[in-house]
Amino acid sequence: MAEAVVKICGLQDVEVLKSMKRLPLDYVGFVFAESRRKVSPEHASELIAELAGWENGKPPLAAGVFVNPSLDELASILSTVPLDVVQLHGQESADYCRAVKAAFPQVQVWKALSVADSEANSAGNGPHTLQQYAGTIDALLLDTYDPAGSGGLGRTFEWERIPAYQQKASEYGLPLFVAGGLHPDNVRELLNGYAPYGVDVSSGVESDGMKDIVKITAFVERVKQS
Repeated sequence: MAEAVVKICGLQDVEVLKSMKRLPLDYVGFVFAESRRKVSPEHASELIAELAGWENGKPPLAAGVFVNPSLDELASILSTVPLDVVQLHGQESADYCRAVKAAFPQVQVWKALSVADSEANSAGNGPHTLQQYAGTIDALLLDTYDPAGSGGLGRTFEWERIPAYQQKASEYGLPLFVAGGLHPDNVRELLNGYAPYGVDVSSGVESDGMKDIVKITAFVERVKQS
């Protein structure tokens, strides 16, 4: 099994980011959608500047998390924030993703799909959905279905549903990330059982709503040593 890719999302604190510089991270994420983890473009740029001094291999790539953004909003943020990935967590259509790739060829486009407890409750986001996104996105991210929003619930979905998405993602050459309720104590179970391309974590490495370097370190180590 290839070593899984790790993304730590929802970063806000420059001191926490500095403390992560010796970790073998692949991606870091910054939230531009409405959230308690939301950062301004100016603050995101300051945080991303810290990646230049990474001490463990090449610096991680920077992902921006958006929910149903307009192309103008993306253009404004990308004009000042050096993102490598635009991660879309809303109801963005395949046509919209195609437009993002055409307008901003310098970034990868990732699409998050919400996974409910059954195909019937997945808000049209079952494995069959991937066909329409083939050729329009660079990666797929599975997150827990949130009927009131766009994920970030801090709880897992039924992992038994992952293989069906993996099969379709493989057919279309899409790397598959898993998010939703991951933390240091369950990530090895996920990796050993389903071997996704990558994992994405935010609340699972926090204490009292703030990023916790002890939990971040434990999470990364358990992924990379799995």
